[in-house]
Amino acid sequence: MSHSTVMLRRNFKHITRNPTSVFNAVLMPIVIMLMFVYMLGDAFDVGVDYVDYATPGLMALAVCYGLGATATSVNSDMTKGIINRFKVMHVSRGAVLTGHVVASVLTNLVAIAALVGVAFLLGFRPSASFLDWLGVVGIVVLLAFAAGWFTVALGLSAKSPETAGMAAVPLVMLPFFSSAIAPAEKMGQGLRQFAQYQPFTPIIETLRGLLNGTPSTGYALAAIGWCAGIAVVGYVWARSTFKKRA
Repeated sequence: MSHSTVMLRRNFKHITRNPTSVFNAVLMPIVIMLMFVYMLGDAFDVGVDYVDYATPGLMALAVCYGLGATATSVNSDMTKGIINRFKVMHVSRGAVLTGHVVASVLTNLVAIAALVGVAFLLGFRPSASFLDWLGVVGIVVLLAFAAGWFTVALGLSAKSPETAGMAAVPLVMLPFFSSAIAPAEKMGQGLRQFAQYQPFTPIIETLRGLLNGTPSTGYALAAIGWCAGIAVVGYVWARSTFKKRA
C-alpha cells in the first residue's frame, strides 16, 4: 500500500506537469459537451431536454478521454528504463501498475465532477435521489477502474509511447457509437445493432436511468457485468505482460 501511494503521487506529478494530458482528461469533455449541448442540442429529438439526455453519455466519454495519456505514461515507464530502476530499488511490481490505475480513476472523477458542474450551468436537472447518486458514483468508479486496467494493459503491450497512445483511440471513439449522443433505435441498420450490444450502451443507460430516478435492473446488471469482465481481462493481461517485459 505504501509503495502504491508513492507511485500514485509520482503519477499525479507527471499529470500536472503535462498540460496536454490535463486538457484531454478534464477540459476536452467539457468542450465536447458545449459543442453537442449548446451548439447542436436543438438538432436532436430525444423527447427530453437534450442536456438531460446527453450528460450520462458524456460522463462515460469523459472516462475515455484521459486514457491515451495513461497508456503513453505506462509505456514510457516500460520502454525508458524506469521499471528497471524500480526493480533495483525492490519496489513492488504491483504498486507500479496500481499507481497508474488509481491515478486514472481519480483524474476521471475530477473530470466528471467538472463536467456535471458545467451541465448544471447548461440546465441539467436530474431527478436522482441520494441513493441514485451513490449508484451513479459507483458505476462511474467501476467503469473508470475497468477502463484503467485495460488501458494499462494496452500501454504495456505497445512497442512505443506513440503506438500506446494510438492504441487507446478505439476506446475514446467507442462511446460515440453507443446511445451517448443519440438513441440507438434511431441509428441506421447495422450501426443500431452495434450500438445496442456494445459495452458502453448499458453503462450509459444505467447512468441515465439513475439520474432520471428510474433505474433499470437489466441495464445495471449488464453494465456491472461488462465492467467486471473488462477489469478482469485488463488486470490479467496487464500483470502477464508486465511480468514478461519487466
